[in-house]
Amino acid sequence: MAKQKKIALMGRSMAGKTTLTQCITKQDISYHKTQALNVVNGFILDTPGEYLEGTIFRGALTVIAADADIIVFVQDATENGTMFPPSFSSLFCKPVIGLVTKADIATEKQIENSKIYLQMAGAPKIFVVSSVTGEGIKEFLDAIDYAQDETEAGE
Repeated sequence: MAKQKKIALMGRSMAGKTTLTQCITKQDISYHKTQALNVVNGFILDTPGEYLEGTIFRGALTVIAADADIIVFVQDATENGTMFPPSFSSLFCKPVIGLVTKADIATEKQIENSKIYLQMAGAPKIFVVSSVTGEGIKEFLDAIDYAQDETEAGE
């Protein structure tokens, strides 16, 4: 089986990065605050929201990105505004994907605004997901070439 691509999840606190991680890895969804970089199953780099929220910590995101194959900007659809500066993707020499979370509780207008924020940040490909309902998760996993465990894939 091919080596699993590492993804770095970046977004503000409460954007849904950890919940997304739990959904992808088929864990029970339970909230806990990510205090430091959390490497899950060897391929998901779940970053604390403070790394994006505090400009003094953004350098840590560039260091973390060095270990990732794909950068994922995570935008909470219910948030009014964004923490991603325009052209933020230019900091990373890696492919960037945008992810709008909480689609199950957001309005269409909120989802459209979130897409605009992610486009402005430099994410050329954007997915809309709900980690609670599973909406959009398969499409996102296909985009990152998520490799299933050999026992799941039947190899």
